[in-house]
Amino acid sequence: MKPALGIDFGGTSIKFGVVVGCEVIATPTPIATQSFPERDALIDEICKVIASIREDFPDLAVIGVGVPGFVNFAKGEIVNLTNVPGWQNVPFKAILEEKTGLPVTVENDANAMAYAEWKLGAGQGYEHLVCLTLGTGVGGGIIANNAMVRGGNFGAGELGQTSIDYRGRAGTYGNPGALEEYIGNREIIQEAIRFYKHDGIQKTVEDLTPADLSKLASYNDETALAVWDWVAEKLACTLMNCCYLLNPQAFVIGGGVAKAGDLILNPLREKLEKWLIGPHIDTLELIPAQFGNEAGIIGCAALALEQAEN
Repeated sequence: MKPALGIDFGGTSIKFGVVVGCEVIATPTPIATQSFPERDALIDEICKVIASIREDFPDLAVIGVGVPGFVNFAKGEIVNLTNVPGWQNVPFKAILEEKTGLPVTVENDANAMAYAEWKLGAGQGYEHLVCLTLGTGVGGGIIANNAMVRGGNFGAGELGQTSIDYRGRAGTYGNPGALEEYIGNREIIQEAIRFYKHDGIQKTVEDLTPADLSKLASYNDETALAVWDWVAEKLACTLMNCCYLLNPQAFVIGGGVAKAGDLILNPLREKLEKWLIGPHIDTLELIPAQFGNEAGIIGCAALALEQAEN
């Protein structure tokens, strides 16, 4: 099997991985995104890294790119790149193909994660699957009838923007009650500070990262356990809606927040069992993601290979 290049294009850094199957065999030095405020300069730097990679892997077959934001998958066009100015309506597929001579696929990063888990990871064998990544925000990808669901304008699966309260906190686009305004990393930390203050304990942002909360909860810290139950309740609301809308066989849950493991999965299941009827809960599985931080790179590479073969 020829190697493929996966690129995880983020607002902070652009990461590269040479992938064979589901294994990342090389990880060249990332690019600091903000070091190149001009779009063309950043594209040139990406191409320099690709050229260097091809010196070590001359049989590189394809390039897959995952980006946080809206992507016109059919055209390979970045419609809007989250947290990186100047990247609206950029024909990125065409640009990279012209500069590298390789087939290029461009996809939303959460869809790339979902593709990796569905085809190669924890979601293998499922025809109806919802994948979520929980971190700074909440990303999602949907598989229905054994196919990725992208929607009419390739905007499907934005679970972090779905509402859990029509009178709630405003989301990025003014949408009330957006899920990620409650269970993004920063929001969980702020909620935890409030929980501890209510219990007469002063904590700071540095004290209460999701990893810290997991550690405290593992020692049966009642406040930390209450925070994770609160997070599970918010997430369960969105998953419940997904079940009634899509009737998935399983949810695959990844990202930094998901490292809490059973601290979030157990109360999550308890709430779904209360809120769902038989056909939606009887065989529903909640599964930790397999690939962690490399999911996007693996998914982009695998998707690019599939697109080239087709």
